[in-house]
Amino acid sequence: MPAPGPAPRSLRFDVFELDLRTGELRKHGSKLRLQGQPLQLLALLLQNAGELVTREELRNQLWPADTFVDFDHSLHNAIGRIREALSDSAETPRYIETLPRRGYRFIAPVARIGDKNGHAITDPLAASASPQMAEAPVRQQGTKLRRLSAIGLLTLAAVAIALWLARTPSPQAMTAAPLRSIAVLPLDNLSGDPSQDYFVDGMTDQLITDLAKIGALRVTSRRSVMRYKGTRQSLPEIARELNVDAIVEGSVMRSGNRVRITAQLLHAPADQHLWAETYEREMGDVFRLQSEVTRAIAQQVRVQLTSQEEARLSSARPVIPEAYEPYIRGRFYLTNEFTNPHSLEIAQHYFEQSISRDPRFALAYVGLADSYSYSGLSGRLSSEFAHHSALEAIHKALELDSSIGEAHDTLGLLKWRYEWNWDGAEREFNQAIAMSPSYSCAREDRAVFLAFSGRRDEALAELNLARDLDRSPSFALTESSVYFGLRDYQGLIAASQKGIVVDPKEWLQHSYLAAAYEGTGKNLEAIAEYEKVIEMTGGDQGSVAALAYAYALTGRKAQAENIVRDLEQKSKTTYVSPYIFAVMYAGLGEKDRAFRFLEQAYAEKSLDISWGLQADLRLDNLRSDPRFQSLKQRVGIAE
Repeated sequence: MPAPGPAPRSLRFDVFELDLRTGELRKHGSKLRLQGQPLQLLALLLQNAGELVTREELRNQLWPADTFVDFDHSLHNAIGRIREALSDSAETPRYIETLPRRGYRFIAPVARIGDKNGHAITDPLAASASPQMAEAPVRQQGTKLRRLSAIGLLTLAAVAIALWLARTPSPQAMTAAPLRSIAVLPLDNLSGDPSQDYFVDGMTDQLITDLAKIGALRVTSRRSVMRYKGTRQSLPEIARELNVDAIVEGSVMRSGNRVRITAQLLHAPADQHLWAETYEREMGDVFRLQSEVTRAIAQQVRVQLTSQEEARLSSARPVIPEAYEPYIRGRFYLTNEFTNPHSLEIAQHYFEQSISRDPRFALAYVGLADSYSYSGLSGRLSSEFAHHSALEAIHKALELDSSIGEAHDTLGLLKWRYEWNWDGAEREFNQAIAMSPSYSCAREDRAVFLAFSGRRDEALAELNLARDLDRSPSFALTESSVYFGLRDYQGLIAASQKGIVVDPKEWLQHSYLAAAYEGTGKNLEAIAEYEKVIEMTGGDQGSVAALAYAYALTGRKAQAENIVRDLEQKSKTTYVSPYIFAVMYAGLGEKDRAFRFLEQAYAEKSLDISWGLQADLRLDNLRSDPRFQSLKQRVGIAE
């Protein structure tokens, strides 16, 4: 490769300037997001403007043999990233010319700014009227340079990027460290149609799900990475925040019935390019496409797949395109359930539509089961109907494909919250994690389950594992749920206060904080928090009942009784859980009435029973009664 002249401070061409000290490319003074090997490649081309830089020279400089990458794809992808940043075109290049099977040449005028003595240096190209006119003198210069000794040539070639390359770990050093944690950033939508964002997000979600099946990798959750959609943060910054070694980023282009995924793998702390590939398939083979990407990534980070993991990734079956479309829409609404009060109903509709078009589409049944289960837990559907519908759908999903980790997690929730089958629930949670070790939802569900089972050490250990996977703001709710289940009220105060800082509008955190205050004897503070919750929710029944209990506890019996009468009146036209009345009467000291309503809640299979008998401090004055112990045994809660 021709050697550059005296080392410049920066290289300027057209409206761009590359600062070699900081490794930053700017356009009209604004920083562009071009880093890692693409930036190093651009620097080499600029330093040798007008000269052919061969593929062999680029391989030796930037892709040494022991970096274990597919050189052709990596080089093609790096050039593509440069052209994208410069708005250049391979067909009609303004900056980078491709010489087929030989290499690349930078063809625009380049100014070299500031030598090591601080003097301005102008490249011969900068004064030329055109790249063609500049070619001859540069070739002469290159001929002279080639007469230099081999040692001198290598020394001069290193000068161009030494100032900033020294700050970046070498590929040899970088690849020596194992890559055992990874995050998939939201894929870019290259279709040109913003209405396809849901489709691209779905592809991101599925890639994360597939990678989560690999036990040797820690894969960051979907909720953690989605906040980086459209971010201008650098990859090293994102890597530090997510605590990962590697990052996958890429794009999706959908055209008619064809889908193209371009993915690239980077060593995150150094923003060092490792691998890139483009895959294109018919829509019906989209799951196979994603499995191919997953296996390729596993190979590049040198993870050995187990036979079971290989089998799960290879089992992806074709899907009818007309069924995949509503499935992806359903997943979008299911994962954004709090953004629309009707999200769960909309998700349910799309999953049913997907199933009607492909009755053997197992994942659509899992989505349908989740939409019913969440609707029951949130009170949108009766627990009996929600349980029956969700159970029917999840059994069908497992009949079609028993290897879906998400399905076992959903079945675990159904067994715990709806059936009070604690042993069965634990088996399903364990199975979900065995099949998808990085599936954060299963980890979090198991942590909460263990907390309400009274198994403190196991619950906190699982919580820590889940925290490594889920670094999203919503994880705060899981943490609060665990401390609430453990009846650790000091821990709950810290967790819920932290959650409120993250999201002041999350009313459940205020409810947890109120319970924590009650648990530590701060009843007036608890009342203030419950009043906030009622205002935030427009009169949530459970929170109103909790306020009545707190009133009774502080001697404001008349106010508590007024709330009881109001809810009794409402129960004539609107369903009010008997568990709510049990709580209020427990606070008022009317134990017989409290037990009558607890028995009614048991008969109705109230969802509150599975956690309330174990952890609800408002029932503490009932716990010594034999009737309470009888209820716990019937619900399957071990002493």
